Amino acid sequence: MDMTLFKQHLLSIVLLFAVTSSWATPIPTPKPPSINAKSYILIDHNTHHIIAQQNADERNDPASITKLMTAYIVYQALAQDSINLADEVVVSEKAWRAPGSRMFIEVGKQVSVENLLQGLIVQSGNDASIALAEYIAGSEAAFVDLMNTQASALGLDDTHFVNVTGLTDPQHYTTARDIALLSSAIISNFPEQYKRYSVKQFTFNNITQQNRNKLLWRDPSVDGLKTGHTEAAQYCLAASAQRSGMRLISVVLGAPSSNARATQSQSLLNYGFRFFATHTLYDQPHALIEKRVWYGAEKILQLGVAQPIHVTVARGQYKNIKPHLEIKTKLVAPIEKGQVLGKVIVKLADSSLAEVDLIALESIQEGSLMRKLSDYVMGYFE
Repeated sequence: MDMTLFKQHLLSIVLLFAVTSSWATPIPTPKPPSINAKSYILIDHNTHHIIAQQNADERNDPASITKLMTAYIVYQALAQDSINLADEVVVSEKAWRAPGSRMFIEVGKQVSVENLLQGLIVQSGNDASIALAEYIAGSEAAFVDLMNTQASALGLDDTHFVNVTGLTDPQHYTTARDIALLSSAIISNFPEQYKRYSVKQFTFNNITQQNRNKLLWRDPSVDGLKTGHTEAAQYCLAASAQRSGMRLISVVLGAPSSNARATQSQSLLNYGFRFFATHTLYDQPHALIEKRVWYGAEKILQLGVAQPIHVTVARGQYKNIKPHLEIKTKLVAPIEKGQVLGKVIVKLADSSLAEVDLIALESIQEGSLMRKLSDYVMGYFE
């Protein structure tokens, strides 16, 4: 072979190897985008894994993002059939006089719960919020008590409400983390109601207002949730998007402008989808191990998980995930199906990604007298 051709051929092989090797090398995970806001968080909805955060537990004024909890209480009332969407609500003077964003209901007029709910979500109506609160609980103050009780039930430890609208008050606060958890609860517990957050505009009383969440127009994968703005809170946005079965939730509090909160939320969502993935480890239910059972009608018991385990990791890291089983040292009959007998801890290096109960996948009754005697004797040799 001509030496020149040989060198060219060799160079082609080297270049091909270099290219294919670079394809095989996992893309390193960069730092999260720089966000100009008081605080933010990005989580995976299914795992609650925190992908990125800054001052996520810092208490801030949430402005109209408050209405996520206002709506949550309304959803609960609807689910419990204590109210119906077709119910007509008489608008009080207090609701009619509500300052700030409004859906323009009129005092003394009747408005359906359905319309009030749309006005609360799409138009961020303070008047709609108060009208619904008074209808459900009798007064705004009583409704706020329900909001705070629910906040505690959901584990929102750094959240406290004093009104249903988000108007500024020193004792009215929450955190980016708590808002993300509340958003996730809405999506999980009220999926049909969650669809309301993707509505781009709503017309009431011949007045059409657009949803203030600009991401609904910019990104087709975004389908919620809520904006907020006051002078004290600045510009806030809780957003959620779903791509290829993975749902992320971002919360940005205290951005300098309406456009900034949208642009920065979009950057966070894009970062999460690009560099992270959610995986399901086991189907439901799934046997993980068999263990010896003492003094039982059967000697072997299958242990497993009652539900799938979801984990969120940086792309290319799935192969490094390792499950660890912690099981009671000695299993003694009787054992009931579903009984917790240990736990499964899913780890990546030294970090715990998920922890779920390890349960009995079947029941085992006490064995016969002979079986018990046999196991008793064998116990001496264990």
